[in-house]
Parts: sequence; structure tokens; C-alpha cells
Amino acid sequence: MQIIQCIYTTWAPPLSKLTSTKSKQSTGNIQAQIHINKDDDVGVDDDSVGEKFRLPSNVKSITSTSNPFVKHCLKLRHSSSYRHSHGSVLVVGTTPIREIYKFERSLQERTVRIDCLLLLDKAEVPEGLDISNFTLRISPMVMKKLSGLQSIESIEAIALMNIPSSFFNINVNQKDADCRGWFPSPHRILVLDGIQDPGNLGTLLRSAMAFKWGGVFLLPGCCDPFNEKALRASRGACFQLPIVSGSWCHLEALKDEFQMKLLGGHPESNEEARRVLRLSQGLVESLADVPLCLVLGSEGHGLSEKSERLCELVSIQMAGGFESLNVSVAGGIFLYMLQPKKQRISHQI
Repeated sequence: MQIIQCIYTTWAPPLSKLTSTKSKQSTGNIQAQIHINKDDDVGVDDDSVGEKFRLPSNVKSITSTSNPFVKHCLKLRHSSSYRHSHGSVLVVGTTPIREIYKFERSLQERTVRIDCLLLLDKAEVPEGLDISNFTLRISPMVMKKLSGLQSIESIEAIALMNIPSSFFNINVNQKDADCRGWFPSPHRILVLDGIQDPGNLGTLLRSAMAFKWGGVFLLPGCCDPFNEKALRASRGACFQLPIVSGSWCHLEALKDEFQMKLLGGHPESNEEARRVLRLSQGLVESLADVPLCLVLGSEGHGLSEKSERLCELVSIQMAGGFESLNVSVAGGIFLYMLQPKKQRISHQI
């Protein structure tokens, strides 16, 4: 059987052998301890993590779902550890590909690279994409397999992109990480604490991008932002926002460096021993010039014990008889109300 290999990946050792304590951004390899939730690592044999795939230049199309290259792409879609060891992500659909490409073109420094574009057989290159890299034609059967969708009527393209250099995965044992280079604008940072649902995480990333927040910090227990469902919900925002995956000690270093206030989203309750502030216009105005970390907890358990202890708690007042909102809905309200001052003024105009 002919071995089909892909040219876009750079070799990385298996995760069990990773020793570096810092992300290697220039090559697209994330050589750090990955502590994000790996719930999408289902039914994937990672023995081949670190293999180097090379696709011969004479291969212009793939029609079989059993092709080794297709299997490699499926592992990228299903396995968090496989994605991060190869530094590569499968992005499904013309719209997110175009949005990521447009954003990347607007930057002075390239943070994202489209390594390979997979086009449905006989489909045109999507308008707005000037792809000089390798383009591969695939059959409808392969497109359906790679997309994971029942219907591919609206899917004509899949892109293999490198994990952006704006993503930092900090080793949980690294105590001296330099937080000054994580976020170009650290005035407003969204912190997610154990958000395991990829749909909610992706929606929050998209909202943070829409309201011009400076980036997202993922505490342990969060799902992978490059999970296929998170990618779909975020519409590619994970490629456009600076994202740091780290521990509480790294978040505290960031807070101390930029003198940031920790604000934790919390359900309103009369039984709380601590005072819980209400989100209001007055509170928003008082925080307009204050560097802020907004911490949102998991769907089932809310803020972790440490987050609840270290944050000033704030709730959204509700007239109905509900105790709390879905985290992505509540997060959208917080992100809108607490968005950077200049952005809020421009919306009002």
C-alpha cells in the first residue's frame, strides 16, 4: 500500500516525552504540558503522534476514506493531544476559513498559516481566498467523513491550519512564565474556569472577539478551544484572540503584573455569606478604567472554590424565577456590559 504523507506538519515527539516548559510558536508545535480537558480524545490511537506526514507533489486528489492522509486528518479532528503535538487544526467550512484568512491578512505579523486547502471535487476556490499553498481535491465521501456532518451541501472546503502563535500553553509546573507577552492589550481578559462544554466555550470566545476583549485565559478543566464543536461555535475566533492555557499561579502573575481586578460571575442568592454585587451601569462606569479579569465558572458547578474566594462576585439581576443563566448567555451579557470603554462609546454612537 502506498504511504501518503503530508508536507505541512513539523515533527513533534509524543506527549509523554515532552520536556520543554515553553510553547514553541515559530514551528507550530506546542511542546508543553497540555492540561486542557481531553474529552474529545475518544477512540484515537495516539501511537503515531509525532509522525511526519509527507504528501507527494503528484497527489492531486483523494477519493478513499481509508487513505492514510484522511486518517491523519480525522485524528486531528478527534484528538486534542494529536492536534497539539502536530500543531495543526482541521477547520471545516468556507465561512470560518474566510474569516480567519481575512483576519490574518489584516495583521502586520502573521499568526496563522493555512497549510493545505481541501476542496470538494469540481468546487471553485472560495471567493476572497488567495491560497498559494497546496490545494487537494477530495471526493464527497471523503468530505463527509472529514467534516463529521450528515449533510455536506453547504460544505465545499476544509483547511488545515497551524495552531496560531497567539496561543500559549503554559506548563502547570512552570512558575516563572513571562506574562507580559501573552496579551497585547490586557485591559479586559476573559477567564474561563472549568468550561467543559465546547459549544459554550466557543460561543464565549466569539462574544469576547465581538466586544473587543483583549484575550482569554483558560484555567484547568476547560475543553480544547480547537475542538471541532468549539471551532464551529466560535466561527474561528480561537484563531483571532490571544488565548493562554495555564494555572492559577499564572493567572495571579498576570493579575499582579498589570494590577488587575478579579471579577467573578455568580448567581444572585439571598443565602450568600459574602456580598454579591449586581451588574449595573453604575458598577460598569466605576470599572471603566480598571484593568479587569472576568472569571466565569463551569455549567454544572459554577466558580471553583479558589475562584470564588479570590474574586469579587457579581450577579445579573433577573426578574424571572430562574436561579441562573447558561454560562454562554450570562457571559455574553457580562462581556457586553464590561467591554472596553472606547468600544462601548462607539456602539452608543
